[in-house]
Amino acid sequence: MRMREPTADEPVYIISIAARLVGMHPQSLRLYERKGLIRPARLGKKRLYSERDIQRLRHIQQLTQDRSVNLAGVRVVFELLEKMEALRSQMEARMEALEAELREAEAAE
Repeated sequence: MRMREPTADEPVYIISIAARLVGMHPQSLRLYERKGLIRPARLGKKRLYSERDIQRLRHIQQLTQDRSVNLAGVRVVFELLEKMEALRSQMEARMEALEAELREAEAAE
């Protein structure tokens, strides 16, 4: 029987494995959680990290180490990225609605 691959949002890594995957100390992951930069799932007292969490940790690492951004700056970057994504989704929905209106208008002609 073949095991299925976990989804990007499925929490599968305990903190020690997640820390090793991104080359950080587990305390760094705990700090990022306290600062609200990462929200791992919980199973009792255990933190479980998803692949999406690992990607976010790598992004934090890139910003702090490669770009010298402090954690407050990382929070601002993430907030702006989330706002941009929300606006992009709204824009796509509006474009779809406009395209549907255009098709209806063309069909009515």
